[in-house]
This record gives sequence, structure tokens and C-alpha cells, in this order.
Amino acid sequence: MTERLVLHPFTVAEAERLVAAGPAPAGGYPTGMDVAGARRYLEVCASDGDPRPFGAYEIRVRADGRAIGGAGFHAAPDDGGAVTIGYGLVEAARGHGYAAEALRELLRFARAGGAARVRGDTDRGNVASQRVMTAAGMRLVAEDDALKYYELAWTS
Repeated sequence: MTERLVLHPFTVAEAERLVAAGPAPAGGYPTGMDVAGARRYLEVCASDGDPRPFGAYEIRVRADGRAIGGAGFHAAPDDGGAVTIGYGLVEAARGHGYAAEALRELLRFARAGGAARVRGDTDRGNVASQRVMTAAGMRLVAEDDALKYYELAWTS
């Protein structure tokens, strides 16, 4: 929980309902990315069990409980202690600092859960997401024709 947000961990039943319902119409929650994240979470649960705290989260506004996006980890840390994150907000929630707040909370979860490194990527044209990752302490480590890759590593 942050000052303005709750990162609500999905249960299998909640993720199944989200996937079954599909994306909301025209800019609402869930987006196609949220549905894809819930589907990935279900696949991880089916193959490896619930990866909590390295699972999927619904981003909710604390003041009213409204869901505005999703965030989470693609899976539990790999053998080197690295996790990959993703996040996204509905269009109406963008530009208010929610993505940065949610990402900082994900990074806190990762560190508290024993991850040594967090990775993320974004489209080359998604300057807002690049700024969010940079502001959270992640650094640009590589790029290709389509994506920019970011990482944050802890030494202790």
C-alpha cells in the first residue's frame, strides 16, 4: 500500500474472472494488457504455484477502491535472483504519478522478497514509461529497434 494506491494481489479466482470478462470498452479497466497479465499469472500458478509476492496486482485508488490498472512480476526470481516487471494504467489515470508510485511499490516488494535485480522494458516511443522507470532508480541497460531495457540491481 502506498500513500494513494493499493496494490491488490490477484487470487486465481479473480484472475480467471478478469480473463473471462476480457478487456473493458474504450479505455476502461481492464485493458488488454491487464487481461494478458492475468493470463500470464494463471499460467505461472498452473505450472509453478502462486508466486506471491511475485505475482500480479490490481492497482486501486485508496480513496475509492477504483481499479485503474495492473502491475506485477512475470514470474518468481530466476536462478540469478532477477525478476521482470510490467505495469500499465487506464488512460484516464495517466499523468498523475500513479505509475511511478506503483512501480516504487513493486520494487519494494521485489527487494523485500529477496530479488537481486529487477528488469523492465518499454517501447522506444513510450517516453512516459521510460521516465517512470528512470525516476524509480532503474537505469537504461540496452535498446534495440523496438524496445528500451531497464534494470535495477541491489548489492546487499
